[in-house]
Amino acid sequence: MSELDMDLNDDEPTKRHYFGSTHKRKRAQEPAKTFSSQEMSQTKDQGGGSRTVRLHLTHIDPWSAAKSAFMLGVTIAGVLLVAVTLLWGALSAAGVFEAISGLWNDAAGSNSASISFLSLGRLIGLTMVISAIEITLLSVLSSLYAVLYNLSVGFTGGREWTFTDRN
Repeated sequence: MSELDMDLNDDEPTKRHYFGSTHKRKRAQEPAKTFSSQEMSQTKDQGGGSRTVRLHLTHIDPWSAAKSAFMLGVTIAGVLLVAVTLLWGALSAAGVFEAISGLWNDAAGSNSASISFLSLGRLIGLTMVISAIEITLLSVLSSLYAVLYNLSVGFTGGREWTFTDRN
């Protein structure tokens, strides 16, 4: 980040990339102040109250959003595959599929036809197709959201969070 990106006293931090002028004066860089653990405890004791920091989210990297959404989608797909497998195993052990197959055969009037669409292989395949669609949509939509958020920050001011240090 440049020194223009990080200004905690800036009233309008959203205008740094999109609407900022190119001839802004450069601020003098100050070295970061470091505290020892003893100085930190003294600082907290002297303040007497809690410290509050207001931060503005002014930019979301679309590539980082896509990577995070992809990993979330892969995790959801894994959970979905395990859930389908466990549910199919429980229903199969309970005899639900045999009852449905018997009902189907009675309605069709044939003893030789069986229902093959309730097999574990087909359900896992269907779950994988649904998971692939879910991963793709989640990644693309999160990138699109990040781009739209970055475009709207100039108008909305971004998202503001307030963090408080409790003593």
